[in-house]
Amino acid sequence: MKKLWMAALVLLMGVAMAAGQITVWTHFGGPELEFLKDQAQRYEKATGVKVQVVEVPFGDIKQKFILGAPQGEAADLVVTVPHDWVGEMAAAGVLEPVGKYATQDYLSGLMPVAVDAFSYGGKLFGLPMNAESVALIYNKDLVQTPPATWDEFLALAKKYTTGDTFGFLYDLGNPYFNYGWFKAYGAYVFGKNPDGSLNPADLGLGGEPGYKAGQFIKDLRYKYELIPEGVDYGVADGAFKDGVLAMILNGPWALGDYKKAGLNFGIAPLPAPPGGDAWGPFVGVQGVVVNAYSKNKIAAVNFAKALVSPANQVAFNKAGGRIPVSLGALEQLKDDPVVKGFSTTIAMGDPMPNIPAMGKVWGPWGNALALITQKPDSDVKKIIDDMVAEIEKAIKGQ
Repeated sequence: MKKLWMAALVLLMGVAMAAGQITVWTHFGGPELEFLKDQAQRYEKATGVKVQVVEVPFGDIKQKFILGAPQGEAADLVVTVPHDWVGEMAAAGVLEPVGKYATQDYLSGLMPVAVDAFSYGGKLFGLPMNAESVALIYNKDLVQTPPATWDEFLALAKKYTTGDTFGFLYDLGNPYFNYGWFKAYGAYVFGKNPDGSLNPADLGLGGEPGYKAGQFIKDLRYKYELIPEGVDYGVADGAFKDGVLAMILNGPWALGDYKKAGLNFGIAPLPAPPGGDAWGPFVGVQGVVVNAYSKNKIAAVNFAKALVSPANQVAFNKAGGRIPVSLGALEQLKDDPVVKGFSTTIAMGDPMPNIPAMGKVWGPWGNALALITQKPDSDVKKIIDDMVAEIEKAIKGQ
């Protein structure tokens, strides 16, 4: 009986491969999952290739894919992965380089930050689909026009810092939220090699740029008296939802709750800090990746290309509110204030580093920010120097 069952299974697999079949892993839910299933049906109808959509918890996808792909136990493609997984997955050899399938017209039709995000070692390892970053979200009942300069920003923030209301709050100790200040003062995480790849030996968070950024973040609490001790993400987010906060630094993931709260809000970039250049946030990009071990790569790539077309990025935005990275999609959605606000901010930012060494940065960086903002006489220079030394030692494996 077992032999008969195995024979039947082999026959069924052969029929499926002959007809053409691909499997998609996704963490989508709700309307976004329905969008994906609808696209799968459309692709199957147009090509005859069956698309099986399998839901996998977000937290399980990366490891399951890395371990399963070489054994033939992973999907043909994943919709979607964050770009900062790309380095680890590409280094493991499980991602198909997709640059050879992408035309120059396609690449030139994307936000440059999105292409940069999915590039690793000089190769493109995914087709970008949507992006996110933090931005200045302001309550229009309190702030009619977003501040364009630091002086305007500070005047507004102080005006509403009364004890009963707040002018500006955010998660002050979070490196992700603070990257824009570091960038404005000339700091960076990793430098680049001549081929454009990131160089983990070139750490740019220290020196004068790092000192200036650290001092400014400290000043937000102790000099400008805007962000009291004890304010974290939850406190800031709750204050904005309650209508007692004029301006917050937050991302598109928060907008659903803000809409439910009946808030009239706008989105804009933060102005440059005093003595700094333009502020620009960390950018996270989500994209579709293809299994390097797939038996049906062409069908998988073609489905991926269909998903990320400008028309489908517009449809995906309508399904879940994600911000497209296609310039054509952004043009079609130019009258959407959320898309316009976040796409403007995203274009000003840098993709979070997608190399494994970034994992050595977050902890020391967050600890340094906690120490800097812990007391008014903290030694910013020493804290930043110690942070850099700790990161460099960790990257070298010491």
